[in-house]
Amino acid sequence: MERSDLPFGSEFSPSQIGLARVLELAAEHERNWRALEAGIRVEYFDKNPTSEYNRRKLANNCKLGMIAYGVIDREGKLTPFGRKLYEIRGEGERLYAELGRHILVNLHGLSLVQGVRDLEASGESVDLIKLRKVLQELGVHFPSGGKHPSIMRLWLEKAGVFASGWKVNEPRLTELLGESLSGIDAVAGFSSEQKTYLKALANLGSGEHQSNEVARLATSTYGLTFNEKNLPKQVLYPLEKAGYVALTRGTTGRGAKPFMVSPTAKLTSEVLVPIIEQLEKQTAAEVRPLLRRSLDEIVKALRSPDRHARGLALEALAFKLMRLIDLTYIATRLRGSATGGAEVDLIFEGARLVFSRWQIQCNTRRVSLDDLAKEVALTHLTKSQVIVIVTTGEVGSEARRYADLIRGKLPISICFLGGSDLRNVCESPTKIIDLLLAQAPLALCRKEAFSYLAGKNYDRSAAVAVGTRV
Repeated sequence: MERSDLPFGSEFSPSQIGLARVLELAAEHERNWRALEAGIRVEYFDKNPTSEYNRRKLANNCKLGMIAYGVIDREGKLTPFGRKLYEIRGEGERLYAELGRHILVNLHGLSLVQGVRDLEASGESVDLIKLRKVLQELGVHFPSGGKHPSIMRLWLEKAGVFASGWKVNEPRLTELLGESLSGIDAVAGFSSEQKTYLKALANLGSGEHQSNEVARLATSTYGLTFNEKNLPKQVLYPLEKAGYVALTRGTTGRGAKPFMVSPTAKLTSEVLVPIIEQLEKQTAAEVRPLLRRSLDEIVKALRSPDRHARGLALEALAFKLMRLIDLTYIATRLRGSATGGAEVDLIFEGARLVFSRWQIQCNTRRVSLDDLAKEVALTHLTKSQVIVIVTTGEVGSEARRYADLIRGKLPISICFLGGSDLRNVCESPTKIIDLLLAQAPLALCRKEAFSYLAGKNYDRSAAVAVGTRV
């Protein structure tokens, strides 16, 4: 079965069952899942105009949905969360609020809300196909054709998070989480060190702790090393300003003691750490706000006087361009043992014709031969078949000659998208296809090329080499 980060909910839906009643059935038949299935079938599916086998299947699906949503375990016993819901089953609004909060915090419901919000902010309508791609970019997967988001939306609508259709009710979301979407976006923008430090401090609970000891715990627990000399500036002060920690200054001078740090009520709420863990799986936090903008708005951001802002805008633009040709997002700023310590801005994959991996590098200056040579070398580690260099600067003549050489020698497609190319694509997004076909035809047309060349007894590597010279 295809992996899913969203819970399976088929037939465990407010449009098909009553939450209070299935909780009562679960309590009545606790630890007897067969009796629970039978009770659900009699209550909700016996009148369906279908076979007895299908009625049992529908009841089984409902039971599996209750398991996936954390209401019962696989033996049919109410979980602690399910027991909590059972105790308040007669309080409709509170019942749905508790389930809604659980979905948001523990079942990637917040990521679903963010995906919807990102689509709406970029001017796109919301449907399951677009949601699947956006959620994938947030590190959340569900099977192609799966109803997982739709059923989750129905439960969140009962909790008041969605008003009508996919419209997000932000005040209600804030009420359930104790944090606004803008506050959550701020947490998303925290550095890895800041997020990890918060989790370690939350694990310690209330009370004052030496700041360097918390950092040591974070390193031991999560494997992230801190620069203790810069800990106040890089971690403590920003977290204090955001309202998540309180600091008491230690002694000064020789042998000075470190800060004492304690968590605020904002940090010790039950929802913050699970939210941080959701956010840690998502696309680079600095880029995500830009992805909510239109192509025109991103292009305007490319003119920012701030070099860092221009770099982020260029990365967001590259992200948008890869979406246009329906590639699947894999990773942002891939770095580490997988790339020998070098950094690749974006990795995408395509499988519409045959599998291909695309390696995207963003550049705000002139692209040199050395820049391209580094990307070619990295393909041996990333297993990429396509290199796309997106730049607001020029592409040097030596880099272009080297690209021609590589296209003739290796099974790699190389594309440059320079300043004029980007302007053309922004004016007419479909021009991205012409630009890619002109520079690397096999990047989009591999299947047809391989089929043609196979009839002439070419092997795969020869097919790629010949095709890239077409």
